[in-house]
Amino acid sequence: MSFHWLKHYMPRSLYGRTALILLLPVVVLMLAVSVAFIQNHLQGIIGQMTGTVEREVAFITTRVDSAPEPEAALDGLEPLLPALQMQLRFPPRDEVPAADYLRWYDFSGQYVRTLLRAALPGILAVRFNDDSSVQIFQRTVHGPLEISFHRSRVTVGTPHQLIVTMVFFALLMTVISFLYMRNQLRPITRLADAAQAFGRGRTAPFHPGGAVEVRAAGHAFLDMRARIERQIEQRTLMLSGVSHDLRTPLTRLKLGLSMLDEAEAAPLLRDVDDMERLLDTFLDFSRGAAAGEPEPTDPVALVRGIVDDAQRAGKPVRLGKLRGTGEVPLKALSVRRAVDNLIDNAVRYGEHAVVSVTLSDKVLRIRVEDDGPGIPPEQRDEALKPFARLDPARNQNRGSGVGLGLAIAKDVARAHGGALRLDQSEALGGLRADIVIGR
Repeated sequence: MSFHWLKHYMPRSLYGRTALILLLPVVVLMLAVSVAFIQNHLQGIIGQMTGTVEREVAFITTRVDSAPEPEAALDGLEPLLPALQMQLRFPPRDEVPAADYLRWYDFSGQYVRTLLRAALPGILAVRFNDDSSVQIFQRTVHGPLEISFHRSRVTVGTPHQLIVTMVFFALLMTVISFLYMRNQLRPITRLADAAQAFGRGRTAPFHPGGAVEVRAAGHAFLDMRARIERQIEQRTLMLSGVSHDLRTPLTRLKLGLSMLDEAEAAPLLRDVDDMERLLDTFLDFSRGAAAGEPEPTDPVALVRGIVDDAQRAGKPVRLGKLRGTGEVPLKALSVRRAVDNLIDNAVRYGEHAVVSVTLSDKVLRIRVEDDGPGIPPEQRDEALKPFARLDPARNQNRGSGVGLGLAIAKDVARAHGGALRLDQSEALGGLRADIVIGR
């Protein structure tokens, strides 16, 4: 039997599920005890007390019916009334109520009324008054007879005490259990916050605590974070060193080529410039999104500045729709590098590019679209890999790249806890690249 449909109605947070685990058994136990108490104990006692009153009312009715006059009947029963704890009188017919009276939530009164009417067919009306008195209007040969007595004769005086006590202590123990459970869950939430912050490029302070298993998970996270940071640092240092070491011979090559004839040296100078550009690209990829710390940044203003710089550089790019206002924690230099790479790809393979921004309460989306040939769906995952080169026909007369532009943009998006998504542009028909970052 599948219970997948139940997941839609379950709490999603750990606190919510813990509260459900604590409250559900308590509520079920309270309901079971309450039903068992009311049905098996309370109703049994009320039935016995009501049966006694039924016999007394039947006795009084028989004596009244056998008396020659109403006054004689009352006089004959008067010595018994103190022992019966009842009062009798013959009310005028206009004072006899046409219907029973009791409050809607008076469940014990409803049960007593049902028992009385089943045992005494001559009852005209039953009233459970607000002053805790009960009036039974009984049919006799001399007219309606009003029989009054205190409610305690037919119902338990304090049936709610057990339920109130049970509810009070259930709530008290639930609160104590929840406070204790919250202290146990707090280290887990701190671990989740630290992991989420690290996934978005921030190193949040974290100290393992809580139960043994939670401490073990916390120490494992710290070890993993340290290894990842060490690997990123080693990669950056290695590629930075390689780039620095290669710049010296490239500079000497430039100096040597400057001594040659300009026409002969021009192709070689272009090759040297290409090598320097490749080194800069490798260095950007090695740095990835590790440079800097996230700071509150206005993404709309950031993208507007990027597009302005691209337009001044002569790139055919324009701003699209800018939706939303506010600031988002971003590594501005990394985001600028990623958007610049997406713009370069767009204008390399298309005639022009459009950059738009959407900022909502939950997500930031920076979109770059072009009117180029796009990327087939089956090749989009491959295009995001470093040094990936797609169909060579796409590069004809488009300039050359090293296959790191989309990889850098993907790393930047991941470092902010987001993703880079590729799709077909509905507006321009080319490639649509979205940097999506959750807030």
